[in-house]
Amino acid sequence: MRIFKNKAFMRFAKKAGIGDVALCEAVRDAERGLIAADLGGGVIKQRIARPGGGKSGGFRTLIVFRAGTRAFFVHGFAKNEKDNIGKDELVALKKLASELISYDDKAIVRVIASGTLTEVICNEKTIP
Repeated sequence: MRIFKNKAFMRFAKKAGIGDVALCEAVRDAERGLIAADLGGGVIKQRIARPGGGKSGGFRTLIVFRAGTRAFFVHGFAKNEKDNIGKDELVALKKLASELISYDDKAIVRVIASGTLTEVICNEKTIP
């Protein structure tokens, strides 16, 4: 399973103090079927705990997810800042999901080289 994050999500994660280990845990949970919400079109919502806190009051992440293949972290927000995304945002995310899921390996290499996406490297020893 390859995991990626886009530029906007990287800025959010840095500001929120969310490390790659937490992202790997979120995807691992999704792989096991522990998904907070399936929004359709390959988009899922997954909760990530605040550092030192729990998931319920933590962060919400939107992931373009294809089980066993790839996961793209594309949007994140704190629960206390925003309840959910709007219908127009969901439509845009589903359109983005169809594009990201269709990327072949050459396209992935190209967008990583351009800096649009960064790959998250999961070290299984660091994930509890």
